[in-house]
Order: sequence, then C-alpha cells, then structure tokens
Amino acid sequence: MKRFAAAFLFLIVAALPARSEIDITEITSPGGLTAWLVQEPSIPFVALELRFRGGASLDAPGKRGAINLMTALIEEGAGDLDARGFAEAREALAASFRFSVGDDSLSVSARMLSENREAAVDLLREALVNPRFDDDAIERVRRQVIANLRNRENDPDALASAAFDRLAYGDHPYGSYYGGTLESVTALTRPDILDAFSRAIARDRVYIAAVGDISAEELGTLIDDLLGDLPDEGAPLPEPVAFGATGGVTVVPFDTPQSVARFGHSGVKVGTPEFFPAFILNDIMGGRGFNSRLMAEVREKRGLTYGIRTYLIDSDYSESLIGTVSTVNARMAETIEVVRAEWERMARDGVSEEELESAKLYLTGAYPLRFDGNGPIARILVGMQMQGYPTSYVKTRNAQIEAVTLDEINRVAAELFRPEDLRFVIVGSPEGVESSE
Repeated sequence: MKRFAAAFLFLIVAALPARSEIDITEITSPGGLTAWLVQEPSIPFVALELRFRGGASLDAPGKRGAINLMTALIEEGAGDLDARGFAEAREALAASFRFSVGDDSLSVSARMLSENREAAVDLLREALVNPRFDDDAIERVRRQVIANLRNRENDPDALASAAFDRLAYGDHPYGSYYGGTLESVTALTRPDILDAFSRAIARDRVYIAAVGDISAEELGTLIDDLLGDLPDEGAPLPEPVAFGATGGVTVVPFDTPQSVARFGHSGVKVGTPEFFPAFILNDIMGGRGFNSRLMAEVREKRGLTYGIRTYLIDSDYSESLIGTVSTVNARMAETIEVVRAEWERMARDGVSEEELESAKLYLTGAYPLRFDGNGPIARILVGMQMQGYPTSYVKTRNAQIEAVTLDEINRVAAELFRPEDLRFVIVGSPEGVESSE
C-alpha cells in the first residue's frame, strides 16, 4: 500500500502540464503570514514550499557548517518519534518532505495527498517546531557531512570554487563553504545545533507558496497551524558585500592532468534596468551550452574543452558574472587567452541583431517548460517573492525580454563585460600560467 501511494504521488506530479499562464492569488492568514497560491483542484495533491531567508549565512561566528548540519537533522526525529519512527510515519502518509540549505536560504519542500493533508501537516509541524536532534542522529549525520568535506579536499572543482569565493568575498559568509570545515563541523555540539535552528527558522523571514488542491481559506489555516509556534525573529541577516576580487590569475597547485578554472567579476542586480539585457548577454556568451559564443570559440573551433559555461548570479548580498571551464594542463594558458578575447569582443562590439533575436526566442520559449508540475511551480513562486517580483511577473517576464533593444543590450555589454577585471582561479598544474600576485 505504501509503495502504491508513493508511486501515485510521483505519477500525478509527472502528469501535470507545463504552463506559465497561471493565476496566482496572494493570501494573508489569520495569523498574519503571507503566501502565494495557485489553486488546482483537479488532482488531489498539494505542493507546499517554504523558504527561510538567510540560510547558512546565519552561522554563528566560529560555527561554520552548523546550519547545514542542523538542516540535515530536521527530519531525523521529531516530538515522540525518533528518526525511524518519523520516516515510517511520513511514508505511511505518502508524503514527501525535503529540507535543504544554501548560502541565502533554508528550504522546506513538502508534497502531500489531499486526503492525508491534515496529518501530513501535523507531522511536518513537529519537525519544524519540535525537532529532537538526538545525539546518535547528530553523530550519524556528522559522519556523512565530514565524508563530503573530505571528498571536497580532493575535488578540483570544489577547490577552485572555495579559492575563488575567498578572493571575492573574504570574511563574509559567501567567502567560505556553507558546509563548514573538518575542524568546525567536528567541534559542533548539540547546543550549537539548537542555536543554529533558532537563528535560521523564524516567522520574520519565511516565504510561502502552495500549488494544488487547496483553497485560500484552507491554506491560511494550514500555514498558521504549521508555523504559528515558530519564533517571531531569527538572527540578524548579513550585510551586503561587494565583489572584492580584482583582475588577475591565481593558481592553486594540484596534481592532476587537467586543470579547472573559475573566472569572473561583479555582475548585475535583479530589478535594475540593466538586468534583462545582462540576462540575455549571459545566454549569448556562455549560458546556453553548445549555442553560446564561448562553446563555439573554446570547444568547437579549438577543441580546448568539453564544456564551458557562464552564470549571471544574483545572490541576496552580492552579484557576479561567473564562468567555469576545465582543460588539459598544456592548454589552460590558451583557454584563458580565448576567454579574455571573447570578453573584450563582447565589450567592444556587443551582439548582432541575429544573436539577440535568437536568444530572445530561446529564453521566451524555454520559460513555460519550467512550470512542469506543482512542486516546480511552488519553488518558482517562492523565488519570485524573495526577489521582490509581483505576482504578475510570470505573465510579463517574456514581454520584458522581448522589449530589450539592440542599442540597449550593447550599451550594457560595454558596461558589464570588463576583461581587465576578470579574475581566474585555476586548480591544477597549468603549463605557462603563474599567479599574478
């Protein structure tokens, strides 16, 4: 019976059509909590997405990794149920709970059948209000986290990311891995976990979205029952931080036949007039895989790599334009030269009308495909709230992309792409490449 219920839950998620023309209702619960709702009563299933702003950036000083470890422990027992009892209760309800954390937020993703909704919410409430944090669970999950940290010590991509972030953000939480270090995680105690919980999970920083078989009135009652007993306030949120890495090259020696590079500089903030032009520019430069400029120049023409990508990142407290690439040690110097040349070409010449129209066609056509089920829609709605978008954004987003002109995008290209500011961090043994410090 449990397997059938779980299979049914998967099938109803997979069967939902992709759609971006959705009707979003903003509701306020009797207890004063705000949520966005897309009501879809045709399938007896609800996806609930909670996101607490701050995430791992709220770690207490000297306790890096505490919120990450705490998040992994939330469903390892709650109230009268130990870890096994909690898992069995969740499975009996055919419910799904997922807890995850990153630099900017702690996320709770819940999926539940309508017929079991009340019981599923009660169980989830226990996890959010009365987590046990048993000693045996702490040690078991700590071992898993430490195993991941040890793996990162031998992962060139992880090493490149860590070194790049240190240069870019220094002592800010963005400057270190949110999972902590071997030393910091090993030293964490149960009181540290309890403190991490109180820092990260509170009513003053929660964003809520629900999609599925639930009314506005029912959702208001649900979120008050679920979140009403949470603390009113958590720890103070971090301050913004400027991207601090300057132009140049940093080599992190590592014995491997292939070097890994992370490169970039500061970016553009969501909500500014420059954002949509920058968004399109990133797609053209390196955001669209095989159809990007960098893939054409670095892979197709020269065979320097299997893949190269760029990302326009708008974090809560900083913005950046970042790229990643790997190649054999003997060709990393050439790869750096090609990337710099493409950065210079974009700043100098901008893009063509054909490139702009192609990118618009792709970005507007791909957008509806993101709305491929209750869960993904709920995640999108929460993300929109956190970025300050109105409920109408899903209907106006493509129009804002279409409105970008060639003159506008090329003006932003000259401002955004600054080859002299590119910082390359390379992990490996690249031939002919030395640190510029």
